[in-house]
Amino acid sequence: MDTIKINSEQATVPLTSIETDMTLEEFLESDLEGYEYVKGELIPVPPTSGEHGDISANLFLLLGPYVRENQLGRVYTSDTGFKIGDRFLIPDIAFVSSARLPDDRRRAFSIPPDLAVEIVSPTDVLFRVFEKALTYLSAGTHLVWVIEPVAKTVTVYRSETDIETFTREDTLTGEEVVEGFSCKVSELFE
Repeated sequence: MDTIKINSEQATVPLTSIETDMTLEEFLESDLEGYEYVKGELIPVPPTSGEHGDISANLFLLLGPYVRENQLGRVYTSDTGFKIGDRFLIPDIAFVSSARLPDDRRRAFSIPPDLAVEIVSPTDVLFRVFEKALTYLSAGTHLVWVIEPVAKTVTVYRSETDIETFTREDTLTGEEVVEGFSCKVSELFE
């Protein structure tokens, strides 16, 4: 099994998925951290790179204040999980509109985010990233942004057939999901 060592005092984290007989409900009740749950498999979410953190922070610092200032809802970091059908997913950034925010937020969300953002990491399997984008959409997420650090692009998924890639020269908008929000794609990679 491929592994990545977190540091000299911690165990290694497997880079491949682990089959389990645990149900989604059992997973949600457990204290397991660092995994997504997909169809009876635990998918490790290894620590991210500095580049990944930079991009995530840049987007959070652009999107978060805009959403807060305009009282549109909440923006969440990768500490927040979402129950998506028979899966538990952890987007890098997520937006949930005020109208959809549940009163009890002490547990993982049982609704999909309105906007889900995935930043491609060197350890990601691209197939899983694309599958995750389509899973969000089929669960009711209105917009998915997949940020690709090497090419410095953002691929916007609106549906299975409405997919558009933006380059550093383009402006990314929140469309009807985060109305009025926009930023240059290049700002994400500064």
